[in-house]
Amino acid sequence: MPQGPGTFVFDAYGTLFDFNAAIARHRGAAGADADRFSEIWRLKQIEYTWTLTLAGRYVEFWTLTQRALDYTFARVPSVPKSLRKDLLDAYIKLDAFPDARHVLRALKARGDRTAILSNGSPAMLASAVEAAGIAADLDAVLSVDTVKMFKPRPEVYALVTQRFSVQPSEVVFVSSNRWDAMGATAFGFRTVWVNRSKSPGEYDDLPPAAAVSDLTALLSLPR
Repeated sequence: MPQGPGTFVFDAYGTLFDFNAAIARHRGAAGADADRFSEIWRLKQIEYTWTLTLAGRYVEFWTLTQRALDYTFARVPSVPKSLRKDLLDAYIKLDAFPDARHVLRALKARGDRTAILSNGSPAMLASAVEAAGIAADLDAVLSVDTVKMFKPRPEVYALVTQRFSVQPSEVVFVSSNRWDAMGATAFGFRTVWVNRSKSPGEYDDLPPAAAVSDLTALLSLPR
């Protein structure tokens, strides 16, 4: 971890913002398959980013989020399609995890720089940041829309080094997605995997610098 003021860059969805919050707000209407529905929605959303990037194509994340939702309605017909607008409205203003605001403010208070690097489109990220009330605690909000490709392409992580004029080794990158942590580690970031869901490890050849259970652990990591 940095010896002096550092640059801490966070993934957005799953790391700062709870993507399961959309279905959680409508759990009663979604019914017994709500958790399965949320999991498939997320998996298809990310799958689309990978397949399109591999094919050399780009469609912004909000459109992919809607396509993934429509696919999920088809896969899980027990969830009424009448929830589509409500779920999308909820997704555009997801709840922040309880530790997100505290940790960002604590990092800023000690002089560190903070940023988001996300697959999200600029409009999605602006809405989520505003809803969470964390705009003042961020030095930058970076979207893959700038390079028209998704993580884990190295061109995406390079947006951070270009924005802050730093070397990869000077950046602490924080993500709840192990595949994202893998990509960031391969790029040269010092990566922290926030394993909120206690998932098994992967990508053993590209381990994170640290694995933690929540964001508050960042404040006690060795500097």
